[in-house]
Amino acid sequence: MKEKLALLKLLADETRLKILNLLLKEDSYVEKIACELSLTPATICYHLKKLESAGVVNCSRSQFYMIYSLNREMFDKPLYEWIKKDEPVLDTEEKYKKEVLSHFFKYGRLTQIPTQRKKREIVLAEIGKSFEKGRKYTENEVSEIIHRFHEDHCTIRREMIACGILIREKQTYWLNEQE
Repeated sequence: MKEKLALLKLLADETRLKILNLLLKEDSYVEKIACELSLTPATICYHLKKLESAGVVNCSRSQFYMIYSLNREMFDKPLYEWIKKDEPVLDTEEKYKKEVLSHFFKYGRLTQIPTQRKKREIVLAEIGKSFEKGRKYTENEVSEIIHRFHEDHCTIRREMIACGILIREKQTYWLNEQE
């Protein structure tokens, strides 16, 4: 994606776009392009080298001239196909969860209970990993486990039940295995 961004930045230049427009019509050389655009050959050479290093134009020698041509393969696809990612998509949800957890947990302790619902659910699910599946807990055991993360075990316990992470029946708690 960084390469595509760099290429789009490279193309976001009026002179380079004019050069590409000329090369769309026909292959050309530095002096001819400079004359058509009323710029110095040094300026044209500078822009062509940038375009060539990005693979947008190709260069070949013809007698005394370096002939520049458009790399048409790059422009065969519509722009939307070219822009979309070809590399495997990173799980942005997992990345977001890691960012939230690193923001709210310091040295394994919850620094504060998030006010945003989505962030709170991520934090509570992380605390929920401390409970064993299939095991039933007393209220004191649940409070002890939660207290390892934050001193307000009552609020966190209540929120874990509200989010469906823990199930409570009478004074017994267990991890919701459907989550």
